[in-house]
Amino acid sequence: MAETSAIEWCDSTFNPWIGCTRVSPACDHCYAAVSTPARALGVEWGIGQARRRTATTNWKLPLRWNAQHAAFVSGHGRRRRVFCASLADVFDNEVDTQWRVDLFALIRATPNLDWLLLTKRIGNAGRMIADAVSALPRDAQCGTSQFNHTPIAQWPWANVWLGATICNQAEADRDIPKLLAAPAAVRFLSMEPLLGQVMFRWAPWAHQARGQSYRQYLDQQGRVTEFEALRQIDWVIVGGESGVHARPMNPQWARDVRNQCAAAGVPFLFKQWGEWVSVSEVAGAGPHHTFDDGRTVRRAGKKLAGRTLDGATHSAWPSTDYGDDHGRR
Repeated sequence: MAETSAIEWCDSTFNPWIGCTRVSPACDHCYAAVSTPARALGVEWGIGQARRRTATTNWKLPLRWNAQHAAFVSGHGRRRRVFCASLADVFDNEVDTQWRVDLFALIRATPNLDWLLLTKRIGNAGRMIADAVSALPRDAQCGTSQFNHTPIAQWPWANVWLGATICNQAEADRDIPKLLAAPAAVRFLSMEPLLGQVMFRWAPWAHQARGQSYRQYLDQQGRVTEFEALRQIDWVIVGGESGVHARPMNPQWARDVRNQCAAAGVPFLFKQWGEWVSVSEVAGAGPHHTFDDGRTVRRAGKKLAGRTLDGATHSAWPSTDYGDDHGRR
């Protein structure tokens, strides 16, 4: 819905529809549910609530961005990254299946854009992607806009990044295997808001992601390689919660993920502290919160809190070769 986004890890946002259902502790203070578009259109969150498809004019925006590819690369040195969907979930069970077919027709028609599909329903992704891609007509339609015929490439498409939101260890153990099982050119994690410690090295699912028994995995590897599963993730984003009711993030939780990514060679992006920031980063007056391990954060507001972790800005990105000089950087 925005050509220019303030989200640190994308350039633009596109919402094919609006509406969702809270399915995770990360959803408790959902910004999308109280966003201006949702309120203006009277969209209610929840099971059985109608999702609202956005206007045809909105669906034309990615086509325009795609046509502006050369100018964007000239100004940025890379391709445009589009986050879909910031006010919904692409893999929501409540969404009309034809809408998803239309979305993938649009993605197919915009090969100059990198589409970041981030979901809290990663278990639905593989099946719903397969269904949508298989249903694409020869001349795909999106609303009233007719696309020129584009050959349907074999999935996964190079310009689609598939991401899962996880906020704690339980979600990591449950959902990362599902992400690894879903075919994708780029797989990423968005750990925002991060609500607890997440340790990848003890994940019990490295062998399961390969379709092996634990004994087969041991016979092949000799041992469980530390960070084996994490290395199959192309990118990790971490951030604290923002908003009036924001919950504080322990600085060590962010450091743990950063350190594991560094050890595994996985690009790491620290998006924000959110409302609460480590006193080692921004000291001052105001409400403080001390965790059981003695680490303390203070409520400084998102802007003042910033996005430096231990004095450094982390803005790494996955790198994929497109066969030209317009790859991801």
